[in-house]
Amino acid sequence: MASVIEVTSRTPRDRCCRVAGLLALLLFSIVGARAEDVSPPGDQQPVATPSGQKSGAAGVRGNTASSPAAEQHRLPPDSTTKQTLALPGRTLAFTATAGSIRLFNDKGEPQADIAYTAYQLDDDAEARARPVTFLFNGGPGAASAYLQFGDAGPWRLAINGDAAISSASPDLQPNAETWLDFTDLVFIDPVGTGYSRFVATGDDVRKRFFSVDGDMNSIALTIRRWLEKSNRLLSPKYIVGESYGGIRGPKIVRNLQTEQGVGVRGLILVSPMLDFREFSGSSILQYVWSLPTMAAVARETKGSVTAADMADVERYARGDFLVDLVKGEADAEATARLADKVAALTGIDQAVSRRLAGRFDVTEFRREFDRKNGRVTGRYDASISGFDPYPDSSYFHFNDPSGEPLTAPLTSAAVDLTTRKLNWRPDGSYELLSGAVERAWDFGRGLNPAESISQLRQILALDPKLKVLVVHGLFDLATPYFGSKILLDQLPAYATRERVKLVVYPGGHMFYSRDASRQAFRAEAAALMK
Repeated sequence: MASVIEVTSRTPRDRCCRVAGLLALLLFSIVGARAEDVSPPGDQQPVATPSGQKSGAAGVRGNTASSPAAEQHRLPPDSTTKQTLALPGRTLAFTATAGSIRLFNDKGEPQADIAYTAYQLDDDAEARARPVTFLFNGGPGAASAYLQFGDAGPWRLAINGDAAISSASPDLQPNAETWLDFTDLVFIDPVGTGYSRFVATGDDVRKRFFSVDGDMNSIALTIRRWLEKSNRLLSPKYIVGESYGGIRGPKIVRNLQTEQGVGVRGLILVSPMLDFREFSGSSILQYVWSLPTMAAVARETKGSVTAADMADVERYARGDFLVDLVKGEADAEATARLADKVAALTGIDQAVSRRLAGRFDVTEFRREFDRKNGRVTGRYDASISGFDPYPDSSYFHFNDPSGEPLTAPLTSAAVDLTTRKLNWRPDGSYELLSGAVERAWDFGRGLNPAESISQLRQILALDPKLKVLVVHGLFDLATPYFGSKILLDQLPAYATRERVKLVVYPGGHMFYSRDASRQAFRAEAAALMK
């Protein structure tokens, strides 16, 4: 059956009402479209901000719209306060800002709110000429509180000795070693850490941010947006990354140089992991990397020790030790020789060393070093020990006595400073070290584990004035200093010692918990930025 179109006559009044209705509908559509183009209140970032993703990662697929719950619990507007810090020999007047930057994908859809804390010295005449330094920790899943309250920020929390226990008072004190004298500071918490949080819903956006490249892109974009927002694009810029920040750091500098249009003067890597390829699994180089640190821990029990004191162990580790490792356990003579030498260097029972063929992984060393007393060493700082909760167990049931006790005081100090002194009060919990983020992390699969040496080569080759400072703690078993030394020695000739410098301080992963090491590190950073 053919369709039938009914034609009816209309009066002039009917036609006028119809036209008026259409005009109203059109006006409503225009206003609605304009409303969708406006960034959320309190954020200066345009919707069209590039995502910073490389090819194949642009945009987020699936359901990425911000949920009503996310909007209800979005981070509050930035809070800016004036602060004064009385320190030995000087008084610093500065502006502190606790706030966030909202990141969008290339479709203009909100993705995440990245929290930051910025400190800028009050000197308008020198604002553009003053360096600005962006700092982040690692994990992945760690907030920037370790660097902020342990080392460079205006206020410091003691995290050594009796202060490094869970029940220690989290009272922040003025930091005489703050870097604020010579650089403004911006501490960044990647999404899932601190108060930073997702706005978009769905698994795709989490997979994107919780990956090596997605994480790097988000931090680089946050840095660029902060520079634009704060009118600091002309300032000398520096990047500081700790631990997994060693993977982030060179990649972020490369992204800033080539994709964000932001030049960087210097890169400082604190206790960095630079290459996962030789750090574990079946690689024999993991034993070469960690042996000088294990020997340093043994020598520390007999008196103070410095990196210079470890020259003989370093020569052995990259010489006869490596040669005997390569021969393998098939060579009984070589295996016995290296096992006995390792026992002598570490103080571990010779029978135990022979049973393990002189090949101690980090966990085995931590338990065997003082097993007779039922104690285990720290992973972050092996010069610190604690009780083994199950000393008679054949399996490992212990955590890190040099790191885990810091969670409570650092978390409390961060929340108290943010909400009380800086007057910024987000809802939700502050995440100092998120196991959920680490478990969800995509380190990359297949034949190419995460590494940043490739980007380190590229950024040094691209900018002949760029300088890199790599700093380690002598007793750090999480990221042993000798591993970085071996990797840096492989760089081409253009990476001269004047441009790439390695310094090793007494202490562990957070070596800056020791006063002398923190003071020496500050002097190195200030010299780099002159």
